[in-house]
Amino acid sequence: MTRIWVINPNTTRAMTSTVEVCARAVAAVGTEVVGITSEFGPPSIECHYDEAMSVPGLLAAIRRGEAEGVDGYVIACFGDPGLDAAREVAVGPVIGIAEAAMHAASHLGRGFSVVTTLSRTIGRAEDLAERYGMARFCRGYHACEIPVLDLETDPMATKIVTDACREAVEHDGSDAVVLGCAGMADMCRHISEEIGVPVVDGVTAATLMVQSLVTMGLRTGKRGEFAAPPAKEYVPRV
Repeated sequence: MTRIWVINPNTTRAMTSTVEVCARAVAAVGTEVVGITSEFGPPSIECHYDEAMSVPGLLAAIRRGEAEGVDGYVIACFGDPGLDAAREVAVGPVIGIAEAAMHAASHLGRGFSVVTTLSRTIGRAEDLAERYGMARFCRGYHACEIPVLDLETDPMATKIVTDACREAVEHDGSDAVVLGCAGMADMCRHISEEIGVPVVDGVTAATLMVQSLVTMGLRTGKRGEFAAPPAKEYVPRV
């Protein structure tokens, strides 16, 4: 059996439940998907500081997964926090949801739009698109100005995100939309039906990518940059 952990780098368990349900919905028979909530860090990730503070909890979860024989991991935050460090720690593949969603969307047309939560996170999305070679496909970045935790509690959240996606497509002339937050994962199908274009949720895209890599027997290369971290003492001990 293939075991995949979908790690929520924030400490909000309700969001973990959402991403776990979405990831399990696409997993193949014989693949066990478990949602993992970081044990320490911010309740939501909405700025560079939040992202930095989320990384130790994420890496602790990866180390625990390695001890338990987990085959691969999804980092369920659109900033893809700690991705490089996680690949050093893990033997199996580690995929970030922004990475997976952008690559998936690039196969669906000439260009896509990213719709995220707060406008202050747009710069991070732009940086990631450049890093992943996706900037030439991304036609625009848009914020719906809903705080991450409000995606779970605001009764108007789905409508607001849907309207933002519709406006993004019309403004950018895009063929697809990438949802820029793990907390939007359960809105994906509804939004696509409402606006009439493919909408990509990174949680499901990353889950399927990890599953495919494991099925092919592929792991992160360990000869160079992503070799295991050198042994040393950290203060405090981690």
